[in-house]
Amino acid sequence: MSSSRKSITGYCVFIGDTLVSWKSKKQAVVARSSAEAEYRSMASTCCELMWLKHLLADFKIDHDDPIDLYSDSQSAIHISKNPVFHEQTEHIEMDCHFIREKVLASTIKPLHISTDLQVVDIFTKALLPKQFYKLLGKMSVHDIHTSS
Repeated sequence: MSSSRKSITGYCVFIGDTLVSWKSKKQAVVARSSAEAEYRSMASTCCELMWLKHLLADFKIDHDDPIDLYSDSQSAIHISKNPVFHEQTEHIEMDCHFIREKVLASTIKPLHISTDLQVVDIFTKALLPKQFYKLLGKMSVHDIHTSS
């Protein structure tokens, strides 16, 4: 979170082991809770996933299985699966709730990932070198100027 109190949203999208899309951006509004900020981030990621799914369909590559959407926020995952989780959802805009439709339609499958394995943190947080290089490795990013 920055001095403006706005959270940084980020995502990394992989097809198999290949990173195909990524983004980090300051959220447009101040979230009233970390769960709200994480849920907004999930909604942004869901938009990207739907766009990529349609793009692949244009290339005649269909993917009918649910798309795994990893989050390190148990609360955000719970909100996406439970439409009656009112105490944390009262301030989330209606357009963010479309993620629930995708979950109910089995288009998206929210899954928990531990914070130390959350690849997108490399774009959204200051990390210690050990964690930074661990996440670079998970993204299959290698220094081409070093010997292997």
